[in-house]
Amino acid sequence: MEESLQFTSILEISTNKLWGAHLPVPHLIAQTFLAEDAKRVICTLNEKVEFQCALVPKGEGVYCIVVNKKIRDQLGLKEGSTARVSLKKDDSEYGLPMPEELAEVLAQDEEGNRLFHGLTPGKLRTLLYIVGHVKNTDVRISRAFAIVEHLKANGGKINYKQLHEDLKK
Repeated sequence: MEESLQFTSILEISTNKLWGAHLPVPHLIAQTFLAEDAKRVICTLNEKVEFQCALVPKGEGVYCIVVNKKIRDQLGLKEGSTARVSLKKDDSEYGLPMPEELAEVLAQDEEGNRLFHGLTPGKLRTLLYIVGHVKNTDVRISRAFAIVEHLKANGGKINYKQLHEDLKK
């Protein structure tokens, strides 16, 4: 499926502790993606903001798109706001962009690269987010090195509490 599917949805505040707000995805559209084993999608809201995300099960066969506070604020979305949504399958390797700083560190460290790519897709995305969501290049380089060293020190496992401490150094 190369084309995008469009629909209108109303922003809901979530009742769980995992995320703050979401847009319900119509059943037929969710099933179209899931039939192709495509839980990762590229979402465009109101023709203005594009981001990579997942079709998240909300329960009882209902799926939604989580919309973070930054995007809600950028678009002026509040509970009950209507949003125009466009979804297309995310065919990217990781489901999030690979920061060039991390790519460079991995290219120079064979063991770190092997351990990094041995992680589950969800853990890879977490690490990509940790490096990529920071604007400062020096901080991104520092985080990339800290993550690779953490993986090497822990045999390819992530101890998130320790990683949090390692990132502060």
